Amino acid sequence: MDPLSSEDKLFVARLSDMAQQVRRSGTYAFSSFLDERQCAIAQNWCSRNAGDLLSSFHGGFPDARRKMLAIYPDYCEDYVNEDVPIKCLTFSYRDEDKLTHRDFLGSFMALRLKRETIGDIVVSNGRAQALVTEIAARTIMSTVSKIGRVGVKVSDDLPFDMEVTQEYKDIPASVASLRLDCIVAAAANISREKAAGLIRSDKVDINHFTVSAVSKEVQQGDIISVRGCGRFILSDIGGLTRKDRVHIILRKYI
Repeated sequence: MDPLSSEDKLFVARLSDMAQQVRRSGTYAFSSFLDERQCAIAQNWCSRNAGDLLSSFHGGFPDARRKMLAIYPDYCEDYVNEDVPIKCLTFSYRDEDKLTHRDFLGSFMALRLKRETIGDIVVSNGRAQALVTEIAARTIMSTVSKIGRVGVKVSDDLPFDMEVTQEYKDIPASVASLRLDCIVAAAANISREKAAGLIRSDKVDINHFTVSAVSKEVQQGDIISVRGCGRFILSDIGGLTRKDRVHIILRKYI
């Protein structure tokens, strides 16, 4: 993992402040919504620095990508789960009116809501649900009657119950080794030389952290993000071919 950026260091400082606040108050504290990289940084920081304090992540449903961090003393554990400050907003509209995640997020951002006040947004035919902070919920409930040009009805009294499915495309390949440049070349269908250029240009992440070493070895289950090409999981590492290349399966997020 490359050293933390200046932005990451500011985030870590906020985590430290949050833990100090909990120790002073003797109660619990929640962050705003964190992205996947921030969640990974926070999890690592808490495991090393939280001491006797506990921590947990809450996104409104188990597989949420954007989550709030809770830090608390052990005697507050039951209260934390009851008091997570996330509101679920349910939007209904005509099935023939097609809306996307981008449509909803764009409408919310147009209200000058900060990105950290908005969690996951799950969209289906004629229905969507958004996990947001309580303050964002009040703003959206009082002002939103359309998403783009589509009229919507909004309610805040239903639990999150959308089916969340992630579609993948499997990419079988054989690589010279499990070095990052080999894996990126197979994922993006480019030469190892071009893959190495992307890595050295800080355009490749492993498990949400930028990696600039082309020789970094990738492990099964690692998530590899390549700017402009998408996100992949190294889902399977098989045996060797007759030419001593490694059989792998990369699973691309669709």
